[in-house]
Amino acid sequence: MSDLALRAVDLRKTYVSKGAPPVEALAGVSLSVARGDRVALLGRNGAGKTTFLRIASTLLRPSSGTIEVFDTDVGRQPAKVRPYIAIVPQEGKPFFHLTPREQVYTYLRARGLGRETAKARTEASLERMGLTEFADRLSITLSGGQRQRTMVATVIATEAPLLFLDEPTIGMDPFARRAVWASLRELTRRGSTIVLTTHYLDEADALSQRLHIIEHGRLLVSGTAEDLKRSVGGTLKVHLPEGAYAVDRFRGLGACVIDGAALTVIVGPERLGQVTETAVAAGLTATVGPVTLEEAFLRAVGRSIDED
Repeated sequence: MSDLALRAVDLRKTYVSKGAPPVEALAGVSLSVARGDRVALLGRNGAGKTTFLRIASTLLRPSSGTIEVFDTDVGRQPAKVRPYIAIVPQEGKPFFHLTPREQVYTYLRARGLGRETAKARTEASLERMGLTEFADRLSITLSGGQRQRTMVATVIATEAPLLFLDEPTIGMDPFARRAVWASLRELTRRGSTIVLTTHYLDEADALSQRLHIIEHGRLLVSGTAEDLKRSVGGTLKVHLPEGAYAVDRFRGLGACVIDGAALTVIVGPERLGQVTETAVAAGLTATVGPVTLEEAFLRAVGRSIDED
């Protein structure tokens, strides 16, 4: 048995609708996920992240290409794969007529766990997600963030070998998001593998051991967050909100990234003084900070992750 939890080779998916042109959601994605890793698929809305997760979790068939989970072909043997995976789908919601406690417990029992194990895991996951106070309220009465936390609690309680989470912290407050991160880190310490999609740059940076940037169904860049930051060409960024028109003044001083009217210049500490002096001479407002994944994303994709 290999050390890979997941391996995709030239995975493609084209959606065909009557009276509309075909939509290529995945255009030949190949990637591998090692056992025990936390991997993020990072991209803008509509980049193809959800389609990839739906195929990997047996919910959707690819147009072509292959994907394996623990050396088993997902397309050919989905029933063999399903006991080893669990998923939080982006559109998933708890059953409205169940409480969070009932939702988690029922799901675990349906997966074949014994009563005592299911009960213990239910209580532990509800506590991790800060849901104990709401555990006996009908899901229909919960807020959107509480429902999302219930879905995450349901899946992490499985302790499945491979967990798929599609935008797991959407709609959550900062404290709940960090509770999810802590739970996922703990699960990988216990041996689970995590594959999540996100368009939150801070989430990808804080949580992933390896990340893949996807755009228009294609895999553009792969590596650790630090690898991607270093690839930008410096450790500091000078952001000029109205500086794009003056980009020629900054060429040669650092890597220049234009985003609409804004210009970001990536430099090392030794060139920072020259860049700021040039900005002052041009009458431009500038802010200085450390390089983040935002600059790496801009360089790879050519536009902001929030841009439609």
